[in-house]
Amino acid sequence: MEACLSPEQFNVTAYGATAVAIVTLEALAGMWINAFIVSVICMAWIKRKTLNSNEKILLFLGSSQFWFLCIAWLYSFLSLIYPNYLYVHPIFQLLAGARSFFNCSNLWFSASLCVFYCIKITNFRNSFFIYLKVKIDRIVPCLLLGSVLFCLVMGITVYNIMDKALSNTLNFTCQGRIWKSSIRIDQHFFPYYFIIGSGYAISFTAVILSALLLLFSLWRHKRNMQTNSMKDLSMDAHIKAMKSILSFFIMSSINFICLILILIYSMKNESDAIFLTYLIQYTFPGFHSLVLIFSNPKLEKRLLGILPCGKCKVFLKREL
Repeated sequence: MEACLSPEQFNVTAYGATAVAIVTLEALAGMWINAFIVSVICMAWIKRKTLNSNEKILLFLGSSQFWFLCIAWLYSFLSLIYPNYLYVHPIFQLLAGARSFFNCSNLWFSASLCVFYCIKITNFRNSFFIYLKVKIDRIVPCLLLGSVLFCLVMGITVYNIMDKALSNTLNFTCQGRIWKSSIRIDQHFFPYYFIIGSGYAISFTAVILSALLLLFSLWRHKRNMQTNSMKDLSMDAHIKAMKSILSFFIMSSINFICLILILIYSMKNESDAIFLTYLIQYTFPGFHSLVLIFSNPKLEKRLLGILPCGKCKVFLKREL
């Protein structure tokens, strides 16, 4: 497959320039936040020669979200500025597969973090929960490895689906712009949305269960606690975990709604609406990581320590 190059591909409209500027700002902000998380954890790893389970999950999550934003920015930049270059085989397929892999990784690593908080903080006396609490540090590496393998399979599947779909629409793409052609829905694209939707549904279910268990544990702890000192410590842990899980719950809900909207708009061939939906999606990796930072005392202390002005620190503390 060769690129259908033409002089039109170098014409940048005001809409395209504005869209690229917005995506660039979103990507740079999110990449900086996630790079901060990764760098702090890596420095702690070098210093202590080891990482705890929470730091391992945050390291994987921060790295995944960083690369997701890189791929998303590159895809948006090429599709709006140099659209025909995407049809140099297999650039489009690789970008679609990589974006699906990292997007799925974000969901599964975030769900793993929610499950970890739930098991680590809740105080249920059930034998199964006690077993998980004891073994959770050994389970986390297996959970991360399983998530990577599952997401890798999904990325490869998406690559194959896109490759088959593009082989059927090649003649059309040589006559029009990549953005409008890439969102056409035929029989090859429905498995793509089914696979992505399944990944969202499983991770979303894990988050909901973790949130419900944490809420029940918090309610029971508040009811049975006797001393104020113990109450403050445990309540603080519950609240910080709930803040992290709630942020991901909101992000997952909006991501799922965006997925449904993309499917609907794709059927109607409304390219502008689809790209606006993607702009909304690209906002949340950075926002979610920022919430995670202010839910972690070590990361929060490092971030507030490098901010140039005290007013910014106070403002961020009040907001988050």
